[in-house]
Amino acid sequence: MTDARDRLIVALDVETVVAARALVATLGDAVSFYKIGMELAYGGGLTLAQELKDSGKRVFIDLKLHDIGATVERATRQIARMGMDFLTVHAYPQTMAAARAGAGDLKLLAVTVMTSYDDADLEEAGYAYGVADLVARRARQAKAAGLDGLILSPLELSTIRAAVGPDMLLVTPGVRPAGADAGDQKRVMTPAQAIAASANHIVVGRPITRAVDPRGAAQAIVGEIAREIAGA
Repeated sequence: MTDARDRLIVALDVETVVAARALVATLGDAVSFYKIGMELAYGGGLTLAQELKDSGKRVFIDLKLHDIGATVERATRQIARMGMDFLTVHAYPQTMAAARAGAGDLKLLAVTVMTSYDDADLEEAGYAYGVADLVARRARQAKAAGLDGLILSPLELSTIRAAVGPDMLLVTPGVRPAGADAGDQKRVMTPAQAIAASANHIVVGRPITRAVDPRGAAQAIVGEIAREIAGA
């Protein structure tokens, strides 16, 4: 069960550190790994990230860095100094190279295509590739740049695992328990389906954080992951 618990990352997508601390307290030992994204980071969440690390939790900083190389390298180095576990950067070759230069032991995850995008969204944004082709291209570039893993939707997991091999971390949002509202996600699977498709970690937010019983919701997902691992 410990391995299953570590494979669930709970997204602390709440407005305040006070709300995040209350949620962490409610979840207790049901959750060992948290994601802090932009909403909370810009509201004092980096201080909370350090508190979580100090309490023995693992922490994923999801800032999706993308800027000129020198800025990305220095920002990555700052997160690395905090002892965080994961950091996201956008999968542009210059950005990934700069982050790699500043990362040290920090694990870098390249964001391929946002799980709220589909082919029509990419066309509207001016991309010449559909989702599948762009994810594959960026996955190859991330591996060449020496990044540790990828952020991608569950629907691309099996194809990309075959392309990048067993060592890259595949971390997927867009995971919803059966019957849950997909929200703004367009490319989704259940937790068991994502694990079966070779995800190392799944990221779940609202189905846990907005549940009537957040701890029970987290435990149910961990149980689903554990059953899938046991049956693999």
